[in-house]
Amino acid sequence: MTDMEPAEPQAPLRTALQAALRESVRGDIAFEPTARALTTMDASNYRRVPLGVVAPRDADDVAAAMHACAALGVPVVPRGGGTSIAGQATGTGVVLDFTRYMNHIVSLDPAARTAVVQPGVVLDRLQEAAAPHGLRFGPDPSTHGRCTLGGMIGNNSCGSHSVAWGTTADSVRELSVVTARGDRLRPGPGWSGAPDGLRALVDAELAVLRTGFPELPRRISGYALDALLPERGADVARSLCGSEGTLGILTEATVRLVEAPRARALAVLAYADESAAAETAPGLLPHGPLTVEGMAADLVPPDARAGLPRGGAWLFVETGGDTQAQARARAQDVVRAADVTASLVVTDPVAQRALWRIREDAAGTATRMPDGTEAWPGWEDCAVPPARLGAYLRDFRALLTAHGLRGAPYGHFGDGCIHVRIDFDLVTPAGVGRFRSFSRELAELVVSHGGSLSGEHGDGQARAELLPTMYGRRMVGLFERVKDLWDPDGLLNPGMLVRPHRLDENLRFAVLPREPVDVAFGYPADGGDFAAAVRRCVGVAKCRTPAAPASPASAGSPASSAPGSSVMCPSFRVTGEEEHSTRGRARLLHEMLAGEVITDGWRSTEVRDALDLCLSCKGCRSDCPVGVDMATYKAEFLHHHYEGRRRPAAHYAMGWLPVWLRLVDRTRTAWLVNALAAVRPLAALAGRLGGIAPERELPRLAGETFSRWWERGEHPGGDGPTEVFLWPDTFTEHLSPSVGKAAVRVLRAAGLRVLPLPRRPRRRVCCGLTYVSTGQLDRARTVLRHTLDLLEPLLDPALAPSELPGVVVLEPSCAAALRTDLPELLPDDPRARRLASAVLTFAEALERHAPHWTPPRLDRRVVGQTHCHQHAVLGDAADRRLREAAGLTGSLAGGCCGLAGNFGFEKGHYEVSLACAEEQLLPAVRAAGEETLILADGFSCRTQLHQTTGTRARHLAEILAEALPDA
Repeated sequence: MTDMEPAEPQAPLRTALQAALRESVRGDIAFEPTARALTTMDASNYRRVPLGVVAPRDADDVAAAMHACAALGVPVVPRGGGTSIAGQATGTGVVLDFTRYMNHIVSLDPAARTAVVQPGVVLDRLQEAAAPHGLRFGPDPSTHGRCTLGGMIGNNSCGSHSVAWGTTADSVRELSVVTARGDRLRPGPGWSGAPDGLRALVDAELAVLRTGFPELPRRISGYALDALLPERGADVARSLCGSEGTLGILTEATVRLVEAPRARALAVLAYADESAAAETAPGLLPHGPLTVEGMAADLVPPDARAGLPRGGAWLFVETGGDTQAQARARAQDVVRAADVTASLVVTDPVAQRALWRIREDAAGTATRMPDGTEAWPGWEDCAVPPARLGAYLRDFRALLTAHGLRGAPYGHFGDGCIHVRIDFDLVTPAGVGRFRSFSRELAELVVSHGGSLSGEHGDGQARAELLPTMYGRRMVGLFERVKDLWDPDGLLNPGMLVRPHRLDENLRFAVLPREPVDVAFGYPADGGDFAAAVRRCVGVAKCRTPAAPASPASAGSPASSAPGSSVMCPSFRVTGEEEHSTRGRARLLHEMLAGEVITDGWRSTEVRDALDLCLSCKGCRSDCPVGVDMATYKAEFLHHHYEGRRRPAAHYAMGWLPVWLRLVDRTRTAWLVNALAAVRPLAALAGRLGGIAPERELPRLAGETFSRWWERGEHPGGDGPTEVFLWPDTFTEHLSPSVGKAAVRVLRAAGLRVLPLPRRPRRRVCCGLTYVSTGQLDRARTVLRHTLDLLEPLLDPALAPSELPGVVVLEPSCAAALRTDLPELLPDDPRARRLASAVLTFAEALERHAPHWTPPRLDRRVVGQTHCHQHAVLGDAADRRLREAAGLTGSLAGGCCGLAGNFGFEKGHYEVSLACAEEQLLPAVRAAGEETLILADGFSCRTQLHQTTGTRARHLAEILAEALPDA
């Protein structure tokens, strides 16, 4: 493994460059550590530290930036969504970020079926604009919710519909580019926009260009110089597609749109293995499918296989038509033509989206082997002629075995393009050596099958070194001459495509600590290694996908945006800033561990500030395809950052909330606290001292806690044969005892015997949630150990986990803390895992212990919020079934309520908190009719609704309790 490139240039160059850029560029210029750290990586294995980041406002800014950089000999890298998988969106000079300002659709002409777009336009935004006209952009990578048109043109992206609508190059009409020296050109057909000397060079090499390129639908590697042949229209714009920003900087593009089918059907075909599926795929193409996608069973989580026909691999074949019947008939024709072990035809758009989501998440799922071993890109998207795909896959599997490697292929079987993540060891020298030798042998194997090293994602650094294997030295030499005509100073994305870096240079793992970092959480899924946990983020950037309704014209397709259920990442959806995305925060943590750009370690203010707007919603734990858990990482960081130091006031006020509330209970002064809180000046003073946002009201304390109500014995726990224990969480105990009372009534009505948990004088059970969310992990562990001591009689090790008594936790955030934070903070205490396994939500308790009970029938519509921790950790399937049984119809809002425990109460968070609620929750509640019930099991969600709309939301237990015959 070679040494990393120097990341820190000389100070005089940095100073001169900043001065030159600030003098001529109107957009944002950022050279501080945060901006640089956020752009050191894309979605590849590679890392480079840039000098700075420029967000140009328009083409004039791009030209000005290029002039300034050229004058100082500084390289430039254009960057869109940062989802490139081969390393081409990283560099050591200036990174041009087009997503901030140059992200507009300039025009859309339905009659001509064209659109003019800027490079930072996210693909889904174009699809949404085209959908009302019955149109769409043909190519649709699985990252459609965050990849940009500029990046797609730079990589010549394809996506699942290329069998019908081709690659991005097939959809480009004309481009506007700025050259390395700041000149402006408009490449198009007929040599339009060609630099001086390009035509003469092509005319002298016609024989090589006519014979040197393999004929296959997914040939993305190298420069598309055959597009310059006279018989192909001498299309300069097309020749730039796939050039990865090495020839010119795109500032605008005219693209072709296609007519979207009015109806779609999805045929899911099951096979014994992926080779059998691959051999069938070419035979389905004569039926005119829109997609022919393949994936193996080892990429599908076990809980997701229930919706798939039984098999070891599947083809997803989409068909279209003017009517649903026509689309279904075509799908059934595909089934009849396919030799399958089982099949399924789906026409419901919602069901189709659910199936497509399994396929789209494969890029993230594939980064972990079934046993949890890490897997990486590098050979992400080779393509061979479709008829050769089955044979190629068998040879590919054999090569993996010969090198002791594993990978799970999936991808665009109809085009012969295979994606795979392989369990390379990219940390040790021996592992990197194997990566290199395997890569060389695989390149030869791909070429022996008549294939292309890249079939979609480009060469970047991952494959460019091996282009001579595919094209030969003469053609690669021609690539270099073309590069020199466009970029004579070699400043545009150097090291990509021509004169490349070695494929084992600049690996992003090389800078991470070799020994495990001392941390508080156990990180069981990452072998206890915090660096491995941070490595989980591979840059897929699903966290950068904003919430948007699905387009009616494309509801069943992979290019539609699924509404509603996703939580990740609420702060990014509000600010649009990379540092407020899960990926951005993971990148900052990576650089913190590297110690090169962010040099203060756990004391880093850059990381602290980026994490400040993390709501700890845990949405990334479930929504991120690779299971990044930023809430845990934030708690870990805060634990170290404030170790031995004074904490923010809110950490004491809200982190120690259980202590303060128990003190109020012991002194029976809730009435006094409420009275003082009603005096505005006193409430404002208390809020200021406690670090609470001045816009927030202090919640009123209950006059009688739930436990005191229980001790009065007016509502005994019942005498049913099955016992469950009710957890007195802080919120139910002191702030919403009505929830606990309602739960007791419902559980008793279901025939369960409700018991209180053991306690001692001045000692109560506690899940530690408030300490975890404020990063006070030593205190959290102490509290949790005391809790386990109290509950030890219930956690009999002689009992199987299924035999333990159920512990019903009504507050979703507390239940999630017990399920996950408890065993991860105390990984060596077997009692922690036993208690975690005993925790049940209200609906789970009824479903498990009273399966034959029928809830009262309400036949009412509900709106409200599924708590983000329930979505991410607990799941809400039991809740949905219980609501259905009670006749409660309607969907609950996705996203996050924005209050998120202490987050929305902390000073400086109010605007973001409110904006999160405005995304889905508040509009849904405002639109609800008078007869609609407002449902929110989380105290935070109910409080947010009360303080923003005056609405009283209720826990599901309260709604059911009010409908009981004896209510």
